[in-house]
Amino acid sequence: MREDIKAGARFPDYELSDHTGTRRRISDIQGSNPMVLHLARGGYDPKEHRFLRQFADSYADFKVAYTRLLVITTDNQLDVNEFRDAVGAEFPFLADPERIVQKDLDIQEYTDPHDPMVPHTFVLAPEQRIFSVYNGYWYWGRPSLHELRLDLRELLRSTRPDFDLHAPGLREAWHRGERDQFLVESIEPAIRYTEGKSVGIKR
Repeated sequence: MREDIKAGARFPDYELSDHTGTRRRISDIQGSNPMVLHLARGGYDPKEHRFLRQFADSYADFKVAYTRLLVITTDNQLDVNEFRDAVGAEFPFLADPERIVQKDLDIQEYTDPHDPMVPHTFVLAPEQRIFSVYNGYWYWGRPSLHELRLDLRELLRSTRPDFDLHAPGLREAWHRGERDQFLVESIEPAIRYTEGKSVGIKR
């Protein structure tokens, strides 16, 4: 892994084709929300199916917590769709058969004849700031959902001014109509709306 890819750094804003064939940037998918990003070997690996099925099964939790999920895999367009369907995922997968991410991050898994990238899971704060990173070459190196919950709790505690609704000045700001710090970007479909300068979502 490149030495500059560490906590506090900004993860590169790669542009790749998603499972529909649409070119998308990581920043466009993340928006202003926290995000869990997984770099996967590919659909051939049963470990990836097992790991990502947990995300698919828990996707409702990520949605109500306004947290994006994204997978990048070295599969081609056909295989990435089969991989996504096999795990039952509703969140986007990006295809990287040219191994742009693998080469740029220097994470070639040279012990595997499929030439994948070493699996890594990132927790990203807004603006793709790396909060934590897990090396998943060995399966137990990957984060559990509980570990991700703890990471995301601390990330939100450090980035959301309204994490503690009783923090000094928040009530006064709300009554003055200063609602920006209370708003979050929706993850479709929207769940509940709250009044503000623009349409936002309640936590």
